[in-house]
Amino acid sequence: MEKTNEINGHAGNHTECTIPAAEVDQVSNKNWQLTAQEKFANFLKRNLLVILTVSGVLVGVGIGMAVRNMNLTRAQMTYFAFPGEMLLRMLKMIILPLVVCSLISGAASLDTRSLGKLGGIAIAYFLVTTLIASGIAIALAFIIKPGVGAGALNTNSLRLTGTVTNNKETVDSFLDLARNLFPANLVAAAFRSYATDYKTVTTGNATAGNLTYEKIPTGSEIDGMNILGLVLFAIVFGIALRKLGPEGEELIKLFNSFNEATMVLVSWIMWYVPIGIMFLVGSKIVEIEDVVLLITSLGKYIFASILGHLIHGGIVLPLIYFGFTRKNPFSFLSGLITPFTTAFATCSSSATLPSMIKCIEDNNGVDKRISRFILPIGATVNMDGAAIFQCIAAVFIAQLNNVELNAGQIFTILVTATASSVGAAGIPAGGIITIAIILEAIGLPTNDLSLMLAVDWIVDRTTTVVNVEGDALGAGILHHINQKEMKKQQTELETVRVEAVPNIKSEEETSPLVTHQNMGVMPFRKGDLESQESVL
Repeated sequence: MEKTNEINGHAGNHTECTIPAAEVDQVSNKNWQLTAQEKFANFLKRNLLVILTVSGVLVGVGIGMAVRNMNLTRAQMTYFAFPGEMLLRMLKMIILPLVVCSLISGAASLDTRSLGKLGGIAIAYFLVTTLIASGIAIALAFIIKPGVGAGALNTNSLRLTGTVTNNKETVDSFLDLARNLFPANLVAAAFRSYATDYKTVTTGNATAGNLTYEKIPTGSEIDGMNILGLVLFAIVFGIALRKLGPEGEELIKLFNSFNEATMVLVSWIMWYVPIGIMFLVGSKIVEIEDVVLLITSLGKYIFASILGHLIHGGIVLPLIYFGFTRKNPFSFLSGLITPFTTAFATCSSSATLPSMIKCIEDNNGVDKRISRFILPIGATVNMDGAAIFQCIAAVFIAQLNNVELNAGQIFTILVTATASSVGAAGIPAGGIITIAIILEAIGLPTNDLSLMLAVDWIVDRTTTVVNVEGDALGAGILHHINQKEMKKQQTELETVRVEAVPNIKSEEETSPLVTHQNMGVMPFRKGDLESQESVL
């Protein structure tokens, strides 16, 4: 018996045949098994790097605990940490071309209106989230009171050798921030930044006994990339290339190609991340002499800091993302496990930037123009996690010295922590010096900062994870807003196109309804097409 059947949209004749039910079940089971195997293979292919990275952390903890019993010398510890050091060097090597090229290409690909709107939303998001983080930190510090009862702590009992010296005035700290925004030498800004130093000048007559000593600020250069200056220059330079029009297109293409080549290098480096993370975590466990004494002495401070990070990163930031996008924030974050693990191991927002850009584009589908413009800025100025531990540290040191903070000092901590977190270096222990600015602003001694250094290797890990999470969710929010605007513009264009047709045929038809009905029947004349193009 023959019958006509539709196959792939085409009509054809075939003869019906009967297949036994047992054979059909065998074929379907075989196909189901193949599908399950393919799904598992695809899952491993997509998440192999994530699995290896998480395994690297776990294996690193095990190796570190095992090697601790071997009583390695300082030289042997250095050799043991060498693979982890190589990972940090690779990531730092790629930061400069990645930040500069991605910001230039990102700023040049966005029109001035979109750039101003997205930039304004991003700055507002960064400031509001950092203020919320600072408020949560101060509330937790007054509830948990980590410094109460810890007055007997000192650096000798914890065998701490590191010291933190900072005699910089608060005003000079913020002036240095403004100076670094405009580096005098762009080449030098790639490896050096400006910092105020002081020299003492004597005035008066020594014989008359009226000598006075005056501390005068002087400029100096310190090691470390001036990332703020490079970010500002790259954004302005990208806008300038956009303004050039056709003359700047070739240079924009050059930076776009440079950016894509940099991302290829990032994808290669990512496969070394599991090995590097394993030795980074293991070497850090080996270096700490007495973990138990450290945690029992400063346990309340560690608990308050990590709890603040959990509240802000697990509740506040996802709620903000959901409020803007009405999407599940945790499904968005699930595609970023690799950069979060990298942040946990390296304690560096800047070192996490390459993997964050790659994963947020490949796994979450964020527009390249958004991610490569916002994420480098966020890695520089958005430090929610740093603001949390800085505020808790300031209140901790006040309680340690039995100082009652008044409302004015609490407000000063909020504002100073929010402002100074912008200038915090995206490197391990970069926020410790920033705490000194807060302490100077409220008149507290900086002698106890070495206690912060003792536990910074623990707290800094969750700090960095919250920092990069805030950047990622901010990029997701901006991507959603940008997609919404694009759909709105597309709807407006479709409305204009529909309204243009009755205007073209108004001489022949008196009713728009008749015109719309005839659209599918009557062909357009050449003049009609030209008129429609001119309207659009």
